[in-house]
Amino acid sequence: MNWIKIKRALKKLIVALILLSLGQVLFYKWVNPPTTLTIWNQESSLDKPIAQTWVGIESIAKHMQLAIICAEDQTFNTHWGFDFKALKNAAVSNAKGNKRRGGSTISQQTAKNVFLWQGGGYLRKGLETWYTILIELFWSKKRIMEVYLNVAETGIGTFGIEAGAQRYFNCSAKKLSLIQAAKIASLWPCPRKCGFQAKRTEIIVYAMRKYGFTLDYLN
Repeated sequence: MNWIKIKRALKKLIVALILLSLGQVLFYKWVNPPTTLTIWNQESSLDKPIAQTWVGIESIAKHMQLAIICAEDQTFNTHWGFDFKALKNAAVSNAKGNKRRGGSTISQQTAKNVFLWQGGGYLRKGLETWYTILIELFWSKKRIMEVYLNVAETGIGTFGIEAGAQRYFNCSAKKLSLIQAAKIASLWPCPRKCGFQAKRTEIIVYAMRKYGFTLDYLN
């Protein structure tokens, strides 16, 4: 077995994968992802079209953007892709046998939803880390939020905030009220099973009012 040739082949493969991932991230900096593995898989299993309508960040209510930050990632405006305190707290909580919780930021969830697949495993988590670093380097926070709110699942067969707003409140994402936005944000992390969570909605509304309505990345 020629180990030198194998090493060269591996180096070429690694370089190719790096260039491919970089190309994907740069392409989606300006072009909206036409689909994702998660959307494709669910569409295949449901055997019917997925409800998804892409809208720009300007067409998504600030209430909705703030609700997601309060619910999922309160350090979104300031971190560089990872909230190490949240990850530590999640690890400690999980180790104690409490209800399983995650510490992923909006950036990490965007990386997973756009470029990868659902589920765990070291390979996927490693790739998620890599893609998170890339989108934080090459995308703006505004772009990360825009992509996230358009590809995140909001119910069975429903992806994105626009489709979610139409499904639950028969209005556009731009017209969502504070309470409606908090209710949609309460769907995570289990939009297919949980439905609106009253207690979680209350917590999100409280956080929204305490946090204020300044979204730094829109300035």
